[in-house]
Amino acid sequence: MKPIIPFFPLSAHVLPGGRLQLRIFEPRYVRMVKEACANDTGIGICMFNAKGAKESNEHIFPIGTYAKVVDFDLLPDGMLGITVEGKQCFQILSVETEADGLRVGQIEWLTEWTLPEDQQLLSPINERLVEIFEKYHELKNLYETPHFDDPIWVIYRWLELIPVNAEQKQQLLKDKDCMKALSFLTQLVE
Repeated sequence: MKPIIPFFPLSAHVLPGGRLQLRIFEPRYVRMVKEACANDTGIGICMFNAKGAKESNEHIFPIGTYAKVVDFDLLPDGMLGITVEGKQCFQILSVETEADGLRVGQIEWLTEWTLPEDQQLLSPINERLVEIFEKYHELKNLYETPHFDDPIWVIYRWLELIPVNAEQKQQLLKDKDCMKALSFLTQLVE
């Protein structure tokens, strides 16, 4: 049987190995986080599709990332602050809406990308990523140990950061060959 997980649609996205800080205030998402923490399970972080209809759950793009809550705190404004870490990409097979509006659905896991650990492949995108981490301390502080020498980690961080539309990111994630994503990112960064 395919796993069923709750979905959290966002304009931002997190991919495997990535971290994202979120402010949780809607009751349905507070419940989602409480259940995930109590059951040591995760949540599905999904890209928001502004063109899709909410009534038919088309406002959620089909590829998301299963993420676990790695830190939480009650913020001064009374909201719940959490940090999630992406674990594995999935494709949504079906979506249902629960009574409080929380979307849950059946997923299937996507095959993880692989790439030779050839440092030449990463140049110059890994150097530019180091520069961004040095410049933006709020990003740098999310990671105890950045993996700038891991090609897949570097590609995923760039896909989280680049300001391209969600449709384009979805297309890159659907492709089984991450060399296309690497080529796209290298052209963009150069």
